[in-house]
Amino acid sequence: MNNNIEIERKFLVNDESYKDLASSVHKIAQGYLSDSKNATVRIRILDDKAYLTVKGLTTGITRKEYEYQIPIEDAEEMLKMCGGKLIEKYRYIVKHDGMIWEIDEFKGMLEGLVIAEIELQSEGSEYNKPSFIGLEVSGDPVYYNSNLINLKYEDLRNYKGIKNSI
Repeated sequence: MNNNIEIERKFLVNDESYKDLASSVHKIAQGYLSDSKNATVRIRILDDKAYLTVKGLTTGITRKEYEYQIPIEDAEEMLKMCGGKLIEKYRYIVKHDGMIWEIDEFKGMLEGLVIAEIELQSEGSEYNKPSFIGLEVSGDPVYYNSNLINLKYEDLRNYKGIKNSI
């Protein structure tokens, strides 16, 4: 398997039971230096570490991903280049039936939005959903972080976009 491939499914979250199941919680701040259709360049501070990530065009639920740890001071400076548009969230890690789920609880303008993600070995990989998993939004670009950065939670509350498109 190519280590530079990300295969991921995304879901809205029904309830807060994931908090009791979490093995760890991380604070994240991230911004985008570039968010073109073909590639995004993200800066992320995760707790006390920082990363530069380049993600390619999504096809289905698969895309190329390259991630590099960088000095946190550099990341702090690069986040200033994002024009004040940042995503702040807490990430809860939940292990369920041998799989790792990442549940992002958004803060700031997206307060109230909670999205769960699971990374898979292949698009056809089987997995069991925990009880807190709701509607799948994998194929809906509105729920890509690079697009969420331009929205408020109110914008999503009545959104009638793609439903279970994958």
